[in-house]
Amino acid sequence: MTQLALVIDLNVCVGCHACVTSCKEWNTSGSAGTLADLRPYGKDPTGTFFNRVQTFEVGEYPNTETVHFPKSCLHCEDPPCVPVCPTGASYKRPEDGIVLVDYDKCIGCKYCAWACPYGVREIDEKRKVMTKCTLCVDRIYDEALPEAERKPACVLACPTSARLFGDVHDPGSEVSTAIRENGGYQLQPEWGTQPANQYLPRRKTRIDIHQDELVRADNPLRKETNRPSGPVEAQTLDDVTSW
Repeated sequence: MTQLALVIDLNVCVGCHACVTSCKEWNTSGSAGTLADLRPYGKDPTGTFFNRVQTFEVGEYPNTETVHFPKSCLHCEDPPCVPVCPTGASYKRPEDGIVLVDYDKCIGCKYCAWACPYGVREIDEKRKVMTKCTLCVDRIYDEALPEAERKPACVLACPTSARLFGDVHDPGSEVSTAIRENGGYQLQPEWGTQPANQYLPRRKTRIDIHQDELVRADNPLRKETNRPSGPVEAQTLDDVTSW
């Protein structure tokens, strides 16, 4: 069975929020919208977002680093939000595994939000219905768009290609290969929800500067006066922190 999902590479996410703004822009004018923005410039601003980026500081001073963690609906293979819905508004599509909300049936009771262990469902305070990431289902099947653009808005907007999209049940897909080769993992699998979205962990990144690169006429490193003459021996964050 097909299971469409996102794979997010935490090693290259820079926390720019391009995924957040592109998601908001596409969905508020699409089949999911209009998404509420209440008091955006006043006291206690609030609004409806399908995707948010949480930022954490890891390690101990002075060996600390910022980690950006995007999170949206994980389109669980066993979604706890679906069986608790009293009207059947929350459902999982059998053809592609996407979890959606039928706004015509939703009564805004918030049962699904309480059942979701990841806190990724949000009530639209203006329309009084529950909203969530749809994986841009109105976009990925739109034959009027070029095939290269039939991806979620957040994937297309990511400047570092930290977001991948595809079928995680297809062993030959880009997302399955990334999970397999980079140690992809599910968020809190102990809850038994089998999240379809997965994350690629932080990894050690080493930059090797070769001698021939330093003699190129257009290489900006030639203009630097305090270049490292060899490998850095001092302790780095990668040496003291387990990702």
